[in-house]
Amino acid sequence: MEVVDLRRSYGEYEAVRGVSFSIARGELFALLGTNGAGKTTTLEVLEGYHPPTSGRVRVFGLDPFTAGPQVRRRTGVMLQEGGFFKELTVKETVDCWRSFTSRARPTAAVLAEVGLEARAGTRVGQLSGGERRRLDLALAVLNEPELLFLDEPTTGMDPEARRATWRLVAGLRAAGTTVVLTTHYLEEAQQLADRVAIMDRGVIAAAGTVAEVLAGRGDLITLPLPPGLDLAALPELLGAAPSSADGRAVYRVPRSAPALAALHAWAASRGVELDGLEVRSGSLEDVFLDLADRHAPADRHSPGEHHTPADRHSPTATGASR
Repeated sequence: MEVVDLRRSYGEYEAVRGVSFSIARGELFALLGTNGAGKTTTLEVLEGYHPPTSGRVRVFGLDPFTAGPQVRRRTGVMLQEGGFFKELTVKETVDCWRSFTSRARPTAAVLAEVGLEARAGTRVGQLSGGERRRLDLALAVLNEPELLFLDEPTTGMDPEARRATWRLVAGLRAAGTTVVLTTHYLEEAQQLADRVAIMDRGVIAAAGTVAEVLAGRGDLITLPLPPGLDLAALPELLGAAPSSADGRAVYRVPRSAPALAALHAWAASRGVELDGLEVRSGSLEDVFLDLADRHAPADRHSPGEHHTPADRHSPTATGASR
């Protein structure tokens, strides 16, 4: 997949402003961003539901908008909501999708793969939220896609179902499937993605491997303010002054070990107890929080991000040919 200087506008509003990236075969690529960042619009262009306003997008070497049927036969899409008929059973739903899907696998095999074989006769309206997500996944992998889009795939799933989902995705990747993931579970992206791209206000604010994105962010040391002391009374650690967050003092330091040694030495000299002290490495969540602090909520709102074309909820969105 190749995206070069992608731009997408809604009237005078430019939701995506010159985005470029490529995704290798068999890679798990996480496209992340706050609400209104432009990631949904970008995905809809990649999936072929919108043409670019300008720029170049190629999936399997094809334009996904003008060559939609050819691309969708090789693609699976797991939407945030599948738009199911609640009166149909799980088996009837998969059977219906199979009639629209080229190269569809047997219903029983797919339901077993996502752990829904025991619920085959259950009406969709009686499924839990996590079970509906597993049904979404079953439809997305029905055609053994070469490219799989996963939009918030594990929302509502319990830990066991989440682990099973990623075992399934790992198996698909081992067979050569490319995966494009969007998720609000940032630790999920941090653990699983080969590379990530973080969008903010229509552009890519950070991209690379997780290690590359987090390079130079250092470690975080947090502690409750000791009784009788305010933030100004705390020392600098390796040249870093503390900031305040939710009633706790927060240090961002390049190395935690010497910073902790200095902090404990300061506390011992003053008879201060450091109860509740926590240390952790920088994370993708920190990157998101920095972006959130940089812009007011009103600035991040994007009218295009809340636009979802009706045909994204149709059977063809899971890899069916038109």
